[in-house]
Amino acid sequence: MEGEEKVRLIQIIPKRGYRLYGAIVQKEVDLHHKGKGTFYRSAAKEKDVAKWSHKSYKGWIWIKRGLSEVVVAELQTLSSAEDEWQLFHAFMGFMDRHFADKINAINIQYF
Repeated sequence: MEGEEKVRLIQIIPKRGYRLYGAIVQKEVDLHHKGKGTFYRSAAKEKDVAKWSHKSYKGWIWIKRGLSEVVVAELQTLSSAEDEWQLFHAFMGFMDRHFADKINAINIQYF
């Protein structure tokens, strides 16, 4: 439905000993400095929390460091189903491209 908030909760479990949250944030910074990447920080810096938006798709992603370095990403859109799946696809592609060998599992909850 148009205008209804859609939420996807993504739990990313890194391989033992890998500090995934810090690596995700650093990768976005590195890509931004090179003038590459489609995600950008869209909220003030805060310890263990980042809010990202995408250059093309409406919505945002809250990324949080959890216990045992588990990363929780909350993907939200207020727009069409088109933006919803594209934002989700872009984020999952980012994780797969840059961290596939550092991840044990990804769990997705739909709300």
